[in-house]
Amino acid sequence: MPATAEPRGLFITGTGTGVGKTIFTAALALYLRQCDIDVGVMKPVETGVANVDHPGQDGELLRWAAAINEPPEITCPYRFKMAAAPATASRQEKRSVNYTELLATGKKIIAHHQFTLIEGAGGLMVPLVGGFLVADLAKDLGLPLLVVAEARLGTINHTLLSLLAARYLEIEIAGYLLNRMPEKPSEAEKSTPHDLASLTVEELLLVLPEFEGSTQQIVKEMAKILPTLPSWALLKRYLPQ
Repeated sequence: MPATAEPRGLFITGTGTGVGKTIFTAALALYLRQCDIDVGVMKPVETGVANVDHPGQDGELLRWAAAINEPPEITCPYRFKMAAAPATASRQEKRSVNYTELLATGKKIIAHHQFTLIEGAGGLMVPLVGGFLVADLAKDLGLPLLVVAEARLGTINHTLLSLLAARYLEIEIAGYLLNRMPEKPSEAEKSTPHDLASLTVEELLLVLPEFEGSTQQIVKEMAKILPTLPSWALLKRYLPQ
C-alpha cells in the first residue's frame, strides 16, 4: 500500500528490453497531464541513440507526452549510440556516467514536479556504471517501483525474478503490469495473469491489450483506456488524486 503522504512518482522498469515500458510510461504521463497534474519525466540513460546531441526516441516520446519544457540535459542526461547496457556503451564510447550527478538530477526533477515518472534502462539488473545497477538508482531515488512485463513466453519467470530482486534489495514495489495481451491469446497467454497473481505477493495492477498505429497514436489510445480498465483503482492509489 502507498504511504499516506501525497505520492511523488514512480520508477518504471521492465522485465527486460522491448516489453513496452517507454510507451506505458508515456501513456501514463499523458493521462496525468490531461488530468492537469504537473508531471515530470526522466530517462536517465538511453542507448541506441543515432544522434547523441539530441534525446533518443524514448526520451523524445516522454518529453512529448508530458509536454515538458526542461532542457534535454535534465530529462535525458546520458545518451549513447551503442545499443547496449549503459555501462557497456559508456565504456565503448569513452564517455562516463556520473552516478552522483545522475541521482542528484533525478531528485531535482522529483522536487520540482507534483509527480514524476522515471524510466530505467532495460531491467533492474542492467549495469549503469561501475558497480551501480538500475536497481541502485531506483532504490536511491526512493520512488515506488512499477514493473512492466509482456504477455509472452518466459514472462512468469522474468517477472518473478524481477520482483524477487526488488524485494531482496528492499525497494518499495507498487506492483507490476502485463503489456500487449493479444486480442486472441493462446492458452498460455490467457492463463499468465492468473498464474502470476497466484505466485506473487505484489499486485497485478493492469493487463493492457495490444494497440496498433504509430507510437504517438498508441500512447494516446493507451492513455484513453487506462482509467477504464477494471483494475485501474489498484494503480490509481499511487497517483495524485
